[in-house]
Amino acid sequence: MDSLNPTALSKADPAPLALTVDWKSKVPTVSQVTRRLRGHLENAFFDVWVRGEISNYRKPASGHAYLVLKDAGAQLRTCLFRPVLSKLKFQIEDGMEVLVHGRISVYEARGEYQMVGDTVEPVGAGALQLAFEQLKSRLQQEGLFAADRKKPLPVLPRCIGVVTSQTGAAIHDILNVINRRFPQREILIFHAAVQGAAASREIVRALKLAESYNQANPPRPVEVLIVGRGGGSIEDLWCFNEENVARAMSLCEIPIISAVGHEVDFTIADFVADMRAPTPSAAAELVLPKYEDLALQVQSMERRLIQVLRGRLEQRKFHLAHLGRRLISPTERIARLRGDFEKMTRRLRTSMTQRLALTQARLKAASQKLDALSPLKTLGRGFTLARKTDGTLLRAAAQLSPGDRIRLRFADGSADAEVLSTQPIQG
Repeated sequence: MDSLNPTALSKADPAPLALTVDWKSKVPTVSQVTRRLRGHLENAFFDVWVRGEISNYRKPASGHAYLVLKDAGAQLRTCLFRPVLSKLKFQIEDGMEVLVHGRISVYEARGEYQMVGDTVEPVGAGALQLAFEQLKSRLQQEGLFAADRKKPLPVLPRCIGVVTSQTGAAIHDILNVINRRFPQREILIFHAAVQGAAASREIVRALKLAESYNQANPPRPVEVLIVGRGGGSIEDLWCFNEENVARAMSLCEIPIISAVGHEVDFTIADFVADMRAPTPSAAAELVLPKYEDLALQVQSMERRLIQVLRGRLEQRKFHLAHLGRRLISPTERIARLRGDFEKMTRRLRTSMTQRLALTQARLKAASQKLDALSPLKTLGRGFTLARKTDGTLLRAAAQLSPGDRIRLRFADGSADAEVLSTQPIQG
């Protein structure tokens, strides 16, 4: 191509016309140039790490993720395919500073170069620690850690369930502690892998299996579950930080004690469980008291109960004796009542006699007043009452006319008369 530079040909020479046409036919297309650039970039940058801040993060329905890695001076479009995203323990967010490993490629349809990532690590905290903090914050906001959601543990369970590996050291520690503290308890083991990629699914399955067992055995159900394993690295314990395990524990109707790792280890399961134990052995101690300690408590309570009953019995005896001293003989009681009755009878008679005399005196005085005001007394002094034959009392001469008949009432009798005339009194 370089030997066919048209500027090196003479305009007077007719031969270059054919050469010029041949040169143009060999000019590469956009696709060819882009493909060559892609090859160069992929060969030169097939294994690179890039550090930057995430922006414009989006995840369409395809399941792939697209974002921009940027710093103060430049930006780099980046693609993370779905298989890569499924392996990430934490959630990608705008503003997060990360390290991305992958290769530089060219998206030919747009002529844009981009990074195709296969690994993403957060800057600062490790990926697992970041994932732990993200899930913890989200579940706490949803209320999965709230105290009012915690179920109380049974006081003395007859049947205890354990969700762990049946070949691990944790199950042996739990069995030894329970058998030593309170033998003859029923223990059911719901086996689940507690490490590895499939561990979280197996733990969820074991929790559901325990609930199914209770539905099938209502007379003797599993009363409490110990879920856990022995110590290890954060990677070893990671299945207890998985979201599906946390949600299964929160939905489980059986009270759960989380017993994961050593005392310094904390997992999401510890926050969701109804109670956390620092170790599997400590969980077994929380489930059941020592038989000897319980027997001593019962004996102590029995002694206290006997003391209380004796004290109350002595109080009742004292009270009964006090009442006996206050009790009076029925004969004396009757004699006292008879004397009181006679006194009351005499007082009643005296009161009635006094009341009768007072009433008689008041009646006599009222009769005397009434007699003094009687019209008959007035008639005895020479006055007369005049009435018409219909009984109308006459108070004035104007009520009469000549010829009217009237009746006169005297002190000792009455007389009928006829009016001859009426005359007014002259002043």
